[in-house]
Amino acid sequence: MFLEDKDLVSIQEVRNLVRRASIAQKQLADMSQEQIDTIVKVVAKACYDERERLAKMAVEETGFGRWEDKVLKNAIASKGILEEIKDMRTVGILSEDPIKKITEIAVPVGVVAGLIPSTNPTSTVMYKALIALKAGNSIVFSPHPNALKCIIATVEVIKKAAEKAGCPEDSVSVITRPSIPATNELMRHPSTNLILATGGTAMVKAAYSSGTPAIGVGPGNGPAFIERTADIAKAVRYILESKTFDNGVICASEQSIIVEEEMKEKVVAEFKKQGAYFVPDEDATKLGKFIIQPNGAMNPKMVGKTAEVIAELAGISVPKGTRVLIAKETGVGKDHPYSMEKLAPVLGFYTVKGWEEACKLSMKILHHEGAGHTMVIHTQDEAVIREFALKKPVSRLLINTPAAQGGVGATTGLFPAYTLGCGAVGGSATSDNVSPMNLLNVRRVAYGTTEFCDLKKVEGQGCVKPEEELGLSGLDEEQLLNLLVQRVLDKIK
Repeated sequence: MFLEDKDLVSIQEVRNLVRRASIAQKQLADMSQEQIDTIVKVVAKACYDERERLAKMAVEETGFGRWEDKVLKNAIASKGILEEIKDMRTVGILSEDPIKKITEIAVPVGVVAGLIPSTNPTSTVMYKALIALKAGNSIVFSPHPNALKCIIATVEVIKKAAEKAGCPEDSVSVITRPSIPATNELMRHPSTNLILATGGTAMVKAAYSSGTPAIGVGPGNGPAFIERTADIAKAVRYILESKTFDNGVICASEQSIIVEEEMKEKVVAEFKKQGAYFVPDEDATKLGKFIIQPNGAMNPKMVGKTAEVIAELAGISVPKGTRVLIAKETGVGKDHPYSMEKLAPVLGFYTVKGWEEACKLSMKILHHEGAGHTMVIHTQDEAVIREFALKKPVSRLLINTPAAQGGVGATTGLFPAYTLGCGAVGGSATSDNVSPMNLLNVRRVAYGTTEFCDLKKVEGQGCVKPEEELGLSGLDEEQLLNLLVQRVLDKIK
């Protein structure tokens, strides 16, 4: 009796999926904009109709977050995405410029590898499938093992709806026996054209080092600065709405609070009024050792849990009904746990003298972790906003909005997305909220508009065109014809 080699089986599954996805994509590439739009519309509706069932599956399987909030995330990833992309031109001619004589044509990238995290599994699958299909690509999903069942269930909903709408079979598929070797095979396969990676730092680095073009996003660690002109009650409400949304698993959510000394007491009082608990110093030390492990990594046991559950796991007592845990922080770095990303309702609390110090502190926090991602300011001072906008190493500077919902485009005009680019400063290939336009190439048809000889003349270099040498320049067709006839007659004579 032979034992099955699970890694080899999973690798072979990937090879089969990519081969079939490549065949399907060639058929997708021949479809019209109308056909693609029909597929996307039908898939979005199917995902929206199943948003509650899949949300409950995700929470039951992973233990992360709140199913009610995941319903909203699924709605954004289906209905919200459709509203944003339904009129987007992604097939054939994108634009024509008669002045510059440039025509732009959409070209699908091909087979996309979609790497899916356990924190936002169903919504990320919906989102990536829709933007891939809209751009004429097929997609093969690599699921996080801890969210395998709900990811497979989401893919089944998408496949059934897509194929019913005329989508080629195998345009959307998923690895059913996930493993690290399988994911590596998917990323490095010669027929994989682009990796769309959402997840931890290690996975994103693996995507970028695979040799295949990749769009990956790193961790978020955004501070929230409450400036002296802010509406304090509203700012606190927004921060708590964001940090408790799905128990804080969206990486765009706030990770620390920065306030000015003159308003500290008012801000603290408002947070307490709205259900936050300021952890005493002794308990804060104990909590800090729990949320961040000795190696500097986030403790997975607290990810997506409520504040009360986290407190119990850390061995500290908090009032019943506590929404968010807040601990005083004074430094930044690996020895300061509250200065790091915490995918849970836990926040660090900093005090500064003024906005200039807040500006420097937020940059220090972001350069330690989360560079290129997101931060938020609560203020009415446009001059302060401008100063932060010019200097902060983020791709999304959010103003007077919950960071989790604002970053993904739910409460802002940003493209609704669950892959948030961090730009070069964050080690990402883009700073965009990733959309279908990031998943296609643009072929440009360019007509000649200038003679090379004319360029040389501008620089004072001698150049005579053949028609000038022959005395033919500046003649219209009739004049040119008459001149040629005359020269032929002259030669005959």
